[in-house]
Amino acid sequence: MSYMVDSYHGDTAAAAPVSERVRFIRRTYAHVGGALLAFVGLSAGLIATGLADQILRDVFMANRLTWIATMVVFMVGTTAAQYMARSRSSVGTQYAGLSLYVLLYTLLFVPILTIASNPAYGVGSPALPLQAGFVTLMVVAGLTTAVFVSGKDFSFMGPLLTVLSFVALGVIIAAMIWGFSLGLVFMSLMVALFAGYVIYDTSNIIHRYGTSEYVAASMALFGSIAMLFYYILMLFMSGGRSND
Repeated sequence: MSYMVDSYHGDTAAAAPVSERVRFIRRTYAHVGGALLAFVGLSAGLIATGLADQILRDVFMANRLTWIATMVVFMVGTTAAQYMARSRSSVGTQYAGLSLYVLLYTLLFVPILTIASNPAYGVGSPALPLQAGFVTLMVVAGLTTAVFVSGKDFSFMGPLLTVLSFVALGVIIAAMIWGFSLGLVFMSLMVALFAGYVIYDTSNIIHRYGTSEYVAASMALFGSIAMLFYYILMLFMSGGRSND
């Protein structure tokens, strides 16, 4: 996911010879897979060592405004990471940007993953993140297949998705400040929004990115998949809460 409707550098994968296009797509999805594995590994490590629970209790539960500060740091950090991953940067800088991006998503998600995986918080179970992850992967697989089969360019969705993202962010910040619940309808709309981002990012991989921009392309798609997982997990948790 990227909030920037950006221009791409170099020849696009769509205009490249078939061998280069296939190589670019394989490298992109290999990097997406690597980023997801790193995210899972870091998150599991923080939870297993108890650091995640300590961060949740001592930082996030101690002060509601901590969430807002975290969102600000996350947005600034991910924007910086996106600039680092552009093809005109050195390879080392691109990978540093991807690493920073994964780390920021891990730190943002660790509190909700801790709550979702720990029955002590009343709404989760160790299997819940796995179930949400499985559903996320099935949704992503279906959307990816649909975009590749259709061959259509969905880049026109970018401005609309960006506007909707900032509207959603405003609602989230308001909920943090005034403490109201976002509810199942909002969570469902956010799932739809980030499913749209998966379509948009997948289309850009096919039609818009240059063949040397596999790091930036994988970063955008990783972010969309991660946020889709987040809101599917929130839906699962809300469903469990409503059944109590």
